[in-house]
Amino acid sequence: MLYDIRQTTTYSYQVPVRVVRQVLRMTPVDRIGHQHVIAHILDIDPDPAELEHGIDFFGNGLTWLTIDQPHGHLSLTTRSRVDVTSTALPDPAETLLVDDVRAAALEEADLGPDAAAHGLFPSRAVPLDSEITEWTATSFRGDRPVLEGGLELMHRVYEDFTYQPGATHVATPPHEAFAAKAGVCQDFAQVMIAGLRGLGLPARYVSGYLRTIPPEGQPRLEGADATHAWVEIWCGPEAGWIGLDPTNAIPVGDDHIILAVGRDYADVAPVDGVIVTSGDHRLSVGVDVAPVVR
Repeated sequence: MLYDIRQTTTYSYQVPVRVVRQVLRMTPVDRIGHQHVIAHILDIDPDPAELEHGIDFFGNGLTWLTIDQPHGHLSLTTRSRVDVTSTALPDPAETLLVDDVRAAALEEADLGPDAAAHGLFPSRAVPLDSEITEWTATSFRGDRPVLEGGLELMHRVYEDFTYQPGATHVATPPHEAFAAKAGVCQDFAQVMIAGLRGLGLPARYVSGYLRTIPPEGQPRLEGADATHAWVEIWCGPEAGWIGLDPTNAIPVGDDHIILAVGRDYADVAPVDGVIVTSGDHRLSVGVDVAPVVR
């Protein structure tokens, strides 16, 4: 699938902001086996005094910017064309057993960006929680193929939790979303990650986009009008990381475009940094993902 993606993020400030220093993770990058970025443009208003681009440890595209003039709004608009290729899901019954994945994760010597070790331990936004671990464990007997358990857990999150924007906020910890059984894609992903890590199974957080208008005859996916989030579970050295979307109860396919990958939301936040001002602000985000007719 070939997509044109447009995201507009606007901050409107109650009192003019004097100085902004921020890091953006709004640039999709090539992901081997999943997507190729053909073009990308980032427009910033007002114009930054300093602007740098780079790549972080996990391979995510970064932009550092400084604005040193008073301004009442900040507008960030990205436009991308991305070619997405879905790979066939391996036969869940043929993936490694849960106990074997645990052992393989501990034996891995690799510490590169895609290493299982980075998804194995508690992280800043995803601490371990005994209740979440216990709830997750029913899907992961030691002698069960790990992807079978992952798919079951994905469906359990989808069935047991209510998609309810406003029920949580960006800093809501997994245990609160789990207790409420409500939230948005970020919450569902981080609850699932907390449960997997509590069982010694590597899992990581992915942010990205969903196709806005579904193919004819198919339902519209939740989260398609904003940035989305899902989970990747490590299924052993051969199968590697496999994406599962608990918000929609589907494996990740060619309707999913990856923006950033990390241990949790804190690693992939689209906008992060410091502003010097007083007063409140209003945030609006609009996303449109349109298939391109070849």
